[in-house]
Amino acid sequence: MADVTRTEVPRGCLHPRRILRQVVNGVRDYGNRMGIPTLNGTVWFDDRYVGNPLVYCGCVGLMPRVFVKGQVQPGDAIVAIGGRTGRDGIHGATFSSAELTDTHADEFSHAVQIGNAITEKRALDAILAARDHAQGCLFSALTDCGAGGFSSAVGEMGGTIGAEVHLDRAPTKYDGLSPTEAWISEAQERLVLSVPRANLPALQAVCDDHGVELCDLGTFGTPDRSIRLLWKGTEVGSLDTHFMHDGIPTPTRTAIWDAAWAASFAPVVRAHPAVVAGDLQGTLPALLGSANIASKEWIIRQYDHEVQGSSVVKPLHGPQSGPGDASVIRPVAASVRGLAMGNGLATGLAADPYWMGLAAIDECVRNLVCVGTDPSRIAILDNFCWPSCKDPRNLGALVRASHACYDGAKAYRTPFISGKDSLNNQFTTDDGTTIQIPPTLLISGFGLVEDSDRCVTMDLKGAGHALVLVGTTTAATGGSQVRALGSTAGVDELPKTDLSAGPANARAVAVLIAAGHVLSAHDCSEGGLLVAAAEMAFAGDVGLELDLSSVPGERDAFAAAFSETPSRYLLEVEPSRLDAVRAALSAAGIVHARVGTTISDHMVRAGGCSWSLGDLAAAWRSGGKGW
Repeated sequence: MADVTRTEVPRGCLHPRRILRQVVNGVRDYGNRMGIPTLNGTVWFDDRYVGNPLVYCGCVGLMPRVFVKGQVQPGDAIVAIGGRTGRDGIHGATFSSAELTDTHADEFSHAVQIGNAITEKRALDAILAARDHAQGCLFSALTDCGAGGFSSAVGEMGGTIGAEVHLDRAPTKYDGLSPTEAWISEAQERLVLSVPRANLPALQAVCDDHGVELCDLGTFGTPDRSIRLLWKGTEVGSLDTHFMHDGIPTPTRTAIWDAAWAASFAPVVRAHPAVVAGDLQGTLPALLGSANIASKEWIIRQYDHEVQGSSVVKPLHGPQSGPGDASVIRPVAASVRGLAMGNGLATGLAADPYWMGLAAIDECVRNLVCVGTDPSRIAILDNFCWPSCKDPRNLGALVRASHACYDGAKAYRTPFISGKDSLNNQFTTDDGTTIQIPPTLLISGFGLVEDSDRCVTMDLKGAGHALVLVGTTTAATGGSQVRALGSTAGVDELPKTDLSAGPANARAVAVLIAAGHVLSAHDCSEGGLLVAAAEMAFAGDVGLELDLSSVPGERDAFAAAFSETPSRYLLEVEPSRLDAVRAALSAAGIVHARVGTTISDHMVRAGGCSWSLGDLAAAWRSGGKGW
């Protein structure tokens, strides 16, 4: 998202403030109406998103294992249920994959689908009823109509056996659609099912009970295994499925890793008058109020994160609502097992997508571990958004990020179970200037919490406890938030994820949390150690004294406070358990140190400076005002 405070935007772009508010409204008005809790998310600002704001939405569901895989059978009916087909969404996929210019907002407004959450909810309920029907599951396979609409849904499902599709049978929102429009429309709330014809009456009854439209579009399976399209009995299209799936030549492209070119994607510096190298006093509140760290509570409070009543750990933690690391739900009420959801994003390191990718994976793992996730039971997803890969240098950066995904997944034992990419994100203004987004890789993660009753949150729990830092801190502050605000602290190089220490730290912290040794846990990410400690303090309304000289690895207090070295955790531990914690970490070879003590007065003290919890919380909350 571009900076919402900017007053001028290129012609053809909506103002970032409008984009942000309407995206928040859209997520709120759709998911919650369907009964889906909105549990986890993040917002990241960079001016270079002004022409291509990125929005990621996703959800996770549970299903019986027996239904994990479906198989289309020859002779099955092609059944479409849910919403009607319209012109909205036509060319949505091609539009979203194209390089945008100042005229696209007017020329391609029809490419945006018009959603209806109530129709979607009805379709969902009908699908579940058909799955759990007394006769057994009424369908053989199903998929949604995403990019390409019926063309991709039927094309994929009938990819090996063909299909005969009567496009004129599809219910439409209005008269006048052509066969082509019916075939490629990406109108929402539509699903395609492969249904044994003997089950059609039962499925029709289920759909009638739920107020869901159903239509029989044709039959899966043709003698020549082609996809045949008919319109009022006349064949209007035919394509061999082998050619469709395997006949397109695969191009060979050139990828070049150009470090000097990639350096141009370093964060834009927006100097803050209070941020001066060595000045802890002014820098901490300035960082807390900066766009990428400041409170997103005004967004979170618009969402219902307790729909269905299964939320164990919610987005905001503690009596003063601090920023949580991840969220946890208990999907099966009779089981204490929980599912944690978190993410990692390290766009500040875009000057080298390899280290950016590893940092994103590491942060996602840390966020999940901090709430009690078993790091050996984490699965992740990638979402790549990149400037045009027609440029070999951008493609080289993408290859480098892909290597990071491979190395990170192997090291952390976190398999990629899905992903998505969009590789042409740049905007050309009316004067010919091209604005490229910074290479962006979002890592989303899901993990198993064996006992959700023992989940941990990030808010400090009381006075007289030890604060233990797990992990080494380096002086590398390249790409950090303190540098983005104009500081010259530390060393201007990117922090690097250690693929041995990172997974080891995660395992060790998870063992401590599972043993009940940890009262609160928080990862050190944007802003570094001092920001993370301040968040823990004001979230719990508990004071804190920090000894920055005891931070392992870095002796300069300013760099120790604000370096964003990956793989670090802050743990609150009762005195009676401190020896056991330190012994366990030492036995595992984990670098750690006691760096602070919680106190009864409402202050944070570090490096000879002091701040009231009220002032720190106010600085954190002030950053979102005016958005």
